[in-house]
Amino acid sequence: MRSDIHPLERTDRFCKDNNLRVPILLSPMAGACPPALSIAVSRAGGMGACGVLLMQPESIEQWMQEFRSSSSGPLMLNNWIPDPIPTLDLSRETAVRKFLEHLGPEIPKGIEKKQPLDFESQCEAMLKSNPDVISSIMGLFEAGFIKRMKDAGIKWYATVTTVREAIQAENAGADVLVAQGMEAGGHRGTFDAASAAERMIGLTSLIPGVVDAVNIPVVATGGIADGRGLAASLALGASAVQIGTGFLRCPEAGIPAVWADAIGLAQPEDTIGTRAFSGRYGRSLRTFYTELANQPDSPEPSPYPIQRALTQPMRDQANRTGDIDRMQAWAGQSSGLAKTKSPIELIPEIWSVAQQILGQYRS
Repeated sequence: MRSDIHPLERTDRFCKDNNLRVPILLSPMAGACPPALSIAVSRAGGMGACGVLLMQPESIEQWMQEFRSSSSGPLMLNNWIPDPIPTLDLSRETAVRKFLEHLGPEIPKGIEKKQPLDFESQCEAMLKSNPDVISSIMGLFEAGFIKRMKDAGIKWYATVTTVREAIQAENAGADVLVAQGMEAGGHRGTFDAASAAERMIGLTSLIPGVVDAVNIPVVATGGIADGRGLAASLALGASAVQIGTGFLRCPEAGIPAVWADAIGLAQPEDTIGTRAFSGRYGRSLRTFYTELANQPDSPEPSPYPIQRALTQPMRDQANRTGDIDRMQAWAGQSSGLAKTKSPIELIPEIWSVAQQILGQYRS
């Protein structure tokens, strides 16, 4: 993608091509993207989003209907590309179970055998819902599904974490790349789960690396929560940004108050990479559980989705009781920049600051 074009000119083109008024997308955070949040982002001129990983097909359709009842703005649906189902290991799962039961409630027998929701059915529901964009993470969609998306006029945004992944995604037909830096909260989108903790590339290096290697637009995500981060990303060659943690304190997000408060107090060093919640590597607030689980003498987490199933009782109890130390509290490294304002107020402020930094303020 050409990097010699003025950042605001590049951004203008992207916004026109994607029916946006501002180059800001909501990150499709599974379990933390209620329609109200996307509606607010859309009303501010950005792109709403929903991560469908934890949703049945009928829930995906209902979510979309609720969004469309209040907004005609652009909308992205996202899903994980599934890994092969892991093999159960009795000794490993027993060790994890004992560790978790010291921290939370008893874990029902057989819960580790719980399988993820049916990926194919979720994909069919996404197509039926006819969003503007379908995005992928943890890998690439199969060629047949990509063709069906394109035939339906739906754009494919592929999340990548390395330059090699970016080239693979462009060659597979991606319309836009979402370059996820190591600063991002939540799960790391690396194609190979085993290398997620090793290939930790910061956004300042990742954006120009990807931009110089491909010929399609790049959206930056990870540690972006204000106008400075937006301006820096555009200056490095991105055409837009995707924000997740930066919107979690908005009233429309509806996350537990203790989690929202902890995000607001967090410094960059107050987050930690861990597999302890789901088995997939992700960035969380530093809590009693994440610190303990990352100790050398703690049991190695089971792979996804086994670990996720085993931690479900503890996470559910933490949500009920407001216990941040055992809650799955995903957060990016710029958490402390997140504000409690609605996106309707917040997005214009972010965009205005970015425009001023880039030297071309426009009201």
